[in-house]
Amino acid sequence: MTAIEFQHKLVGLEGSLERFAYSLTLNREDAKDLLQETFLKALTYKDKFVQNDNFKAWTYTIMKNTFINNYRRNIRQNTHRDNTKEGYFLNHMSVTGNDDPDSSYSTEELTKTINELEDEFRIPFQMHHDGYKYKEIADELNLNIGTVKSRIFFSRKKLTEKLKDFAA
Repeated sequence: MTAIEFQHKLVGLEGSLERFAYSLTLNREDAKDLLQETFLKALTYKDKFVQNDNFKAWTYTIMKNTFINNYRRNIRQNTHRDNTKEGYFLNHMSVTGNDDPDSSYSTEELTKTINELEDEFRIPFQMHHDGYKYKEIADELNLNIGTVKSRIFFSRKKLTEKLKDFAA
């Protein structure tokens, strides 16, 4: 496919891509930004497009992945570094507005039980719970990805055992 054919196909999808962008963002300005970013990535990586593939599906995938990556980036921007010597990243907990005594007890009990885990299990578990991917946790803690996965697995197993009466 020539560059002109590629651009013509891309511009031909503008309307449907803009509607899809709006369905993802629910905001006209954000949808236009997402569309523009999608066009830029499609043009930048046009050599990655396989000739007989579905062009529309390819561009929709670029848009969906761009939206997801932007969402994750926005989540990370709401993190701060705590003052411990290790300096792990932690997300702020959002206020749910539930003032139910049972729910606050439950939260306190869960937090207490999680904090009782050994650091080698607690820290990867909390980072995963806060939205970090296995690879990001492994890089941050300087561990193998398999070690991170197994520590999170064993953290869940320990918590399940300690909280078995809690789920009643």
